[in-house]
Amino acid sequence: MSGPDGLDLAALDTFLAANVDGYRGGVTAELVSGGRSNLTYRVTDGTHVWILRRPPLGTLTPSAHDMGREFRVTAALAGTGVPVAPAVALADDSVLGVPFALTGFVDGIVVRSEDDLAALDDPTVHAVAFSLVDTLAALHAVDVTTGPLAGLGRPAGYLRRQVERWYGQWQRVATREIRDVDTHYRLLDDTCPAESDHAVVHGDFRIDNAILDAGHPATIRALVDWEMATLGDPLADLALHTVYGDPTFAPVLAGSAASTSSRMPSTAELVERYTVTSGRTVRHWAFHRGLAYLKAAVIAEGIHARHLRGDTRGEGFATIGEATAPLAAAGVVAVHA
Repeated sequence: MSGPDGLDLAALDTFLAANVDGYRGGVTAELVSGGRSNLTYRVTDGTHVWILRRPPLGTLTPSAHDMGREFRVTAALAGTGVPVAPAVALADDSVLGVPFALTGFVDGIVVRSEDDLAALDDPTVHAVAFSLVDTLAALHAVDVTTGPLAGLGRPAGYLRRQVERWYGQWQRVATREIRDVDTHYRLLDDTCPAESDHAVVHGDFRIDNAILDAGHPATIRALVDWEMATLGDPLADLALHTVYGDPTFAPVLAGSAASTSSRMPSTAELVERYTVTSGRTVRHWAFHRGLAYLKAAVIAEGIHARHLRGDTRGEGFATIGEATAPLAAAGVVAVHA
């Protein structure tokens, strides 16, 4: 049985037969996205459809691409009102050589590019953007004092650990010297505040990590890509979501990211919507935006490094390295704001 890169269909067939009720055999798979984050495949037996997620090919950065975390968070959020795909099965590295998670398929649309966004009129674009912020606020309102989510992370010291972790990731993935990254790190290290609160933090919240209802796009059918979820300061999620709207991020999605479109609401509008919906006060915003830019810059460089090694699949990776330096420079400016 042959399949796309990263999948052994014979091994997957054996796993599905043993672990998934109703599996009919004869599995096939196609790559949905390949290399910016985890590899994502649409898997079917001809009757049922699932989504399989596994880490990217090649060397991985520590704490990223955590399939067990992604699966556990998705399972724990079921029934909370936060829209997620149904968790189906989790495998260790004995099946494919790396862990992978299987969820149910959620039908809908994913708006990744400006071309995708062009299918929506302006009122719908704004409705989608505000619905995303409302969903983020709902995620941050989930009770994390009891149950499986309570053990997801250590809220105290989250911001300090984020500064150190992402600078450490930079030192692992950097393909060139960019002085603004070092300056950026020192500024964040000097200005790191205490956490404003603690909540489930998605860690990569943006429009293309949501599945929208095809008939009513402002209805979020599922949030996806939970590999970096943890307990931490909810303002970190909000800040990263707004940084994904900066045009300097566009090269990470082949130069045409829906999140960076001028048709999307402004940062000020998104922050106002969040504060009204969540009831939270936005504090230390310059630090949070600066940290978000550091994270975005390191993510861009990490994908660029994988592309240089030949470990990405699909199109649109050639421009990603162009984003790193501008994101780092924007972060320096943001911390001084």
